[in-house]
Amino acid sequence: MNTLPGYLRQAGTALRFLLLATVVLGLIYPLAIFGVGQAVAPFQANGSIVKDSAGKPAASALIAQVSANDAGNQNPLWFHARPSAAKWDPGASTASNLGPNDSKLLDAVKANRAAVAAAEGVKESDVPADAVTASGSGLDPQISVAYARLQVPRVAKAHGLSPETVQAMVDRRTVTGLEAFLGQPSVNVTELNLDVAAAAPAK
Repeated sequence: MNTLPGYLRQAGTALRFLLLATVVLGLIYPLAIFGVGQAVAPFQANGSIVKDSAGKPAASALIAQVSANDAGNQNPLWFHARPSAAKWDPGASTASNLGPNDSKLLDAVKANRAAVAAAEGVKESDVPADAVTASGSGLDPQISVAYARLQVPRVAKAHGLSPETVQAMVDRRTVTGLEAFLGQPSVNVTELNLDVAAAAPAK
């Protein structure tokens, strides 16, 4: 027969519930959310800073890092990101705000296609769409696999690497499935260029 006063039994029940809630909500639940974050969204969980071959912070994997000259053109030594209305300036993220039927946009696409074809030594019909159109932010580091592969010969030659070596880097940086935006395979230019820099012979 339980001889404890009612208030003591209630206090014991409350204490047990408190301990259970502490373990479940204070330990198990946070660890579960952390695990999901690591698997699904590592940038949000750990930050987006990527390091160079020396282990030093080099760039954000969420922002296209482009060395541009005074004319705003991309450095021919590296893989190029998409065109940018902001000239890849993180402090001036913006889109062109040109509509699909705007003659200025059509002229820009035509000029970009001709420039890419000339830089890569291919026909204009071989230039992918993302190579001639900007993203909404102007800072998107993701490009299509087709655009990355198009640039392999130029980048390999510029750094004294074999095309096979550089293509292997592209393949390694290609994301698909749940990691890819809306399921479209893509390549992160920022991370890819760091791979190239690490593998290129010292100059």
